[in-house]
Amino acid sequence: MIVIGSQATLGAQSIRELQAAVGVLGAPTFLGGMARGLMGRNHALHIRQGRGDALRRADVVLLLGAVCDFRMDYGRTLSPNSKVIIVNRSSNDLTINSGFTGFWKATQSVQADPGSFLKALAAEVKDAKAASWADWAAQLKDQEIKKEKGNSEKAGAKAYGRATGSENRSQDSLVNPLALCETVEQMLDDDSIIVADGGDFVATMSYIVRPRGPLTWLDPGAYGTLGVGAGFALGAKLCRPESEVWLVWGDGSAGYSIAEYDTFKRHGVSVIGLIGNDACWTQIAREQLPMLGAETACPLEYTAYHLVAEGYGGKGIEIRSADDDVPGKIKQAQEIAKSGAPVVLNVHIGGTDFREGSLSV
Repeated sequence: MIVIGSQATLGAQSIRELQAAVGVLGAPTFLGGMARGLMGRNHALHIRQGRGDALRRADVVLLLGAVCDFRMDYGRTLSPNSKVIIVNRSSNDLTINSGFTGFWKATQSVQADPGSFLKALAAEVKDAKAASWADWAAQLKDQEIKKEKGNSEKAGAKAYGRATGSENRSQDSLVNPLALCETVEQMLDDDSIIVADGGDFVATMSYIVRPRGPLTWLDPGAYGTLGVGAGFALGAKLCRPESEVWLVWGDGSAGYSIAEYDTFKRHGVSVIGLIGNDACWTQIAREQLPMLGAETACPLEYTAYHLVAEGYGGKGIEIRSADDDVPGKIKQAQEIAKSGAPVVLNVHIGGTDFREGSLSV
């Protein structure tokens, strides 16, 4: 199986060749970072769920720009029975966390550009009688479908709010974040770019929403450098003005760059901002609360971010509960963006156990 990270997409001009190379090799492929969307919306070889299980079962693993840091449990998700081939531009990232007891060790390390390596490998095997891993890919795809069915069932559950310093919404049924993401997935334009700038809500989005093609997903990277979203969205819309550009924020991260709605308005940059507003730094709280027994400094408020956007000259739409017309208001936001105006969807989301136990570092 193949794991492709952001680094493999640096050769943007030949991204379609990279996509074709995966098809030539024919192995099930997992995508991360800016490689999301490389295979389109629903390619048979692109597996979105169950990566840990697949890594434990694989005979050979190609890590192409993927690093054995916290995103791969420091290499502990790799099986000692697998042959691991790692390709990376960085000599440090080739060996990070390698060789320690219980950690991973590469069968072969190659310091090179992962995208170029993959294309060269495909060129070597394309005329050979390639092995078929169709059954293996189909098994993983079936597991993905089952996992996503379970996610859809979770999306149907009630998601309650929280008590903040100014109000108690713990008995209010707010929008289930999984249901919101599923609705966005259904309504996302085929020519769209997703800019992800946040923690818990953005991570949920990455499990549910399928980028439509190569180079259509931008995020803060492994270090979670929040605040890049508005700048990324500005650049994306200016480079591809006909594309539907979504800026997906958590309510915490929105505070870093929502002032750029002034820029969007002045320059006619019609970005759709989607804020998953759960009145909390939830990604941090998920780890902090069980570890320290308190969520100190994590709670926020259900701030009227839609009014903030309007104050900067943009448009704002608020969705306060599960009873609101979520698809209708998303469609309204899309129409506003088509008219040339930037818009913010401020969606009050409730809590779920979807990512319970996830790490923030």
